[in-house]
Amino acid sequence: MSGRPHILYLHGFRSSPRSYKARVVHGRMAELGRAHELICPQLPASPKAAMDLVLTLAERHADKGPDGIAVIGSSLGGFYATWLAERFGCRAALVNPAVDPLKDLDKHVGVTTAWHSDEPFEFKRAYIDELAALKVDRITRPERYFLLAATGDEVLDYRDMVAHYAGAHQHVIQGSDHAVSEFEQYVDEVLAFCMTAAPA
Repeated sequence: MSGRPHILYLHGFRSSPRSYKARVVHGRMAELGRAHELICPQLPASPKAAMDLVLTLAERHADKGPDGIAVIGSSLGGFYATWLAERFGCRAALVNPAVDPLKDLDKHVGVTTAWHSDEPFEFKRAYIDELAALKVDRITRPERYFLLAATGDEVLDYRDMVAHYAGAHQHVIQGSDHAVSEFEQYVDEVLAFCMTAAPA
């Protein structure tokens, strides 16, 4: 394996580093003796603030080139991961990623709570414009991407994912759900992709 990239994990909307998939990734990295190479921040509700934070965390590793960092993104985190992969030229593994969250998140404008706490979580209408600024209409290097999509996703349509990441490495799970409740079965596949040197 070349590069030994740090792994940046980006959680989904209203989620946190305490999510099931984030904990599975952390556990597997720990088993590999690489827990210290995992970056898993709590993302602010503001997409711009979230990416400002991630860039600060990632750039020290991305400066080492495409093999310095790899990104795993779940749901909205997959949308963010795509923007980062295009920016850094690094690998990105996407788990049921949001392809066009602008059309889905408008109904979530307002105050709610995060999934893993009782803390108020406000999604402001201005954040829709911030998301628009991060949208990647077409990926430029499909070989940098790995898509793990579930046909049983009850939140997002897996067919949109398959089309958006055409040409990428794809594993379409028959059934399952948005959370990919059996993610432990797939974490090794995801990490193996991330830990391989990015294509030149």
